Amino acid sequence: MAYLLALDQGTSSSRSIVFDSAGAIVAMAQRELPQIYPQPGWVEHDPLEIWAAQLATAREALARAGIAARDVAALGITNQRETAVVWNRRTGQPIHHAIVWQDRRGEPLCAQLRAQGHADLIQQRTGLRVDSYFSATKLRWLLDHVPGARAQAERGELAFGTIDSWLLWQLTGGALHATDVSNASRTMLYDIHRHAWDAELLELLQVPAALMPQVLPSSADYGRTAETLLGAPVRIGGVAGDQQSALFGQACLKEGMAKNTYGTGCFLLMHTGPRAIRSTNNLVTTAACSFAEALPREGAGLGGGGRPAGATLPSNAYALEGSVFVGGAVVQWMRDGLHAIESSAHIEALAASVPDAGGVVLVPAFTGLGAPYWQPDARGTITGLTRGSTVAHVARAALESIAYQSAALLQAMTRDAAAAGAAPVAELRVDGGASVNNLLMQFQADLLGIPVVRPAVTETTALGAAYLAGLSCGVYAGAEELQAQWKVERRFTPTLPRERADELMARWEQAVRQATAA
Repeated sequence: MAYLLALDQGTSSSRSIVFDSAGAIVAMAQRELPQIYPQPGWVEHDPLEIWAAQLATAREALARAGIAARDVAALGITNQRETAVVWNRRTGQPIHHAIVWQDRRGEPLCAQLRAQGHADLIQQRTGLRVDSYFSATKLRWLLDHVPGARAQAERGELAFGTIDSWLLWQLTGGALHATDVSNASRTMLYDIHRHAWDAELLELLQVPAALMPQVLPSSADYGRTAETLLGAPVRIGGVAGDQQSALFGQACLKEGMAKNTYGTGCFLLMHTGPRAIRSTNNLVTTAACSFAEALPREGAGLGGGGRPAGATLPSNAYALEGSVFVGGAVVQWMRDGLHAIESSAHIEALAASVPDAGGVVLVPAFTGLGAPYWQPDARGTITGLTRGSTVAHVARAALESIAYQSAALLQAMTRDAAAAGAAPVAELRVDGGASVNNLLMQFQADLLGIPVVRPAVTETTALGAAYLAGLSCGVYAGAEELQAQWKVERRFTPTLPRERADELMARWEQAVRQATAA
């Protein structure tokens, strides 16, 4: 039996999971990650805390599995994507807290870029909208506001990366400054068509090229971990941003297949095959996972390994994506902000204690609204309150807000797919923490009018990283083998009449307009 170790570094926690070659979880360890809020709209993490927690969970997961590092065929990394870290190449010390993907401090620069007419160029090259969600303006802020940072960067003394790059640097003892194509495609600095850092965009954002990591395929040989970390060197064989990793872990390997991850935010991706479909409905185009032989040599260092024989994913696969900034985080707010529930698990029972939300609609625009609205100035709003409204109605509205936002994404995605001549999504595969909530999943199916399918293994983000690592080192012969391992745990079929679903979506859109009116 071959074992694979997945490091899953998320927004709210760091986890490590040991999988066997059949994709079953052998052992898992997790530690919560402290959130830092310096001022409204700003969100930070301590990179050193991220590394310490990730290493600790890796050691703990191996111990719980009863295996040693030498028993691990390969290690895969998946991570919160757009979060930006800059560190000193000599000392390995970060120059500032990591600026988290949710952070909005880059919005003034984004507004300037849009006003100067750069939005179309940026979307053409990167597939992304101009928004502070992505890494570029976070990096620019660090260069502009950390004393001495820009001069150090121009001298080549600093390194930039998303969290995968930071972990790779630490795992290899500073031997590797790299990222993968899926994470690079989230920076707003990477040309997803040429697969290279874009010199024109680097100049536009005033980012020295010396800061940027080498770009490798998602499934490739990233070298070995330092021997002292886990007891023996472990091959690093896969890296992917969390949402692309989940798409892979959900076996959405064919054009038209889609998944939605219900985490801190919600992230809906539809596989579009070798076509980079440009959205006209406020979604983004992103690179999906790639294999070693898939990338051209221009601007990209190629690791060992190679695209496995029989892989279903085409060379340089793409996806349409819509991102909801506040998904499961609304449940955390109910717990920590309103103190309405003792734990996140209690919200389903509280919400189920009433037959519906009683007309209450909650728009959780705590850090603005993401796709398909892109309203950075929107703020959280509750509408429809009456004298009869209770905390149970608000709890149900909080859960339903996750489904409403995801439904708006799929509607936009369906329009883009139709314009490109692609088939509509036939079912939605789901994963992430909130996907275990049966009330939410049934409401999601009712709004969408298509089945919502929950797999037997819902840790698909980590599973995707493990699969990528396993493909690179020969544990799996090809992607079809992974598709055969995917199993259904429960299928939620729509029960709500379409007319009623349309009425509910219209009520949601009205509430969104109120949230953005201010």
